[in-house]
Amino acid sequence: MLSVVELAAHPDLVLSAAGCRDDHEAWSPAESSGDWYRLVLVRHGRFRRRVRGRTMCADPTVGYVSAPQQEECFAHPVGSDACTSVSLSPALWQSLAGNGTPPLHGLRVDAELDLAHRRVLASGDKDFGLVERLLDLVGATLRRIPDTPRWVLRDAGLVDRARAAILDGTPEAADLMSLARLLDVSPYRLSRVFSREAGMSITRFRNTVRVRRALDRLGSGDDSVATIAADLGFTDQAHLSRTLREHVGHPPSALRGLLQPQERTSRARREPRG
Repeated sequence: MLSVVELAAHPDLVLSAAGCRDDHEAWSPAESSGDWYRLVLVRHGRFRRRVRGRTMCADPTVGYVSAPQQEECFAHPVGSDACTSVSLSPALWQSLAGNGTPPLHGLRVDAELDLAHRRVLASGDKDFGLVERLLDLVGATLRRIPDTPRWVLRDAGLVDRARAAILDGTPEAADLMSLARLLDVSPYRLSRVFSREAGMSITRFRNTVRVRRALDRLGSGDDSVATIAADLGFTDQAHLSRTLREHVGHPPSALRGLLQPQERTSRARREPRG
């Protein structure tokens, strides 16, 4: 069952939160994507999408763009998921992407784009400031669309399984050799195929996933940086800080402020100190 909640709307742009509680291997009936372009970024979970005979796996590291009147089918073999949907009018899409056609394969979501996504959701501003952040987010995403699709269907399933193992925290995914044994392929082939299809090395992807988990923890504000570093397998707090600066350009202290919901922050500022 799909539920959609509109968060903000403007003449050429609509921001929505979507959640699906389906759990099935079978493909859904074909459905139209509507009259606008639609950028979808996954917050939690993963699912499969099929367009014009091509299949991709959407998860927090891979989003996608739907073109107007595009027929899509979906499968949810691992249960529920939650996404952010940014609908763009054809005029706005053209101003951002020209006459470019969205790729049938997924869009790589690196740590920088993930942070931009989180900042949009954390914003309490539903007017101009939110639109500005959304346009930055969309522009950053569109710049990641390759001019020539690189998706090789023969290897897509292998990359999907490798990504899933890393995202699920499977113990064998801790290093290339054990992950290759788990997937029953040679380390050389896994490394080569993953880099080609995912656009980054397995090590870079694993660090991107760890950064996502660190952002989750920093956004909640519940744990110390040292505790987060230890729980996520970083050598120490300094190692976590260096990795965050490399991937998103900010240290943990700054990220806490960026990821705290603005309404909560504003309310805290108004409350007198005892």
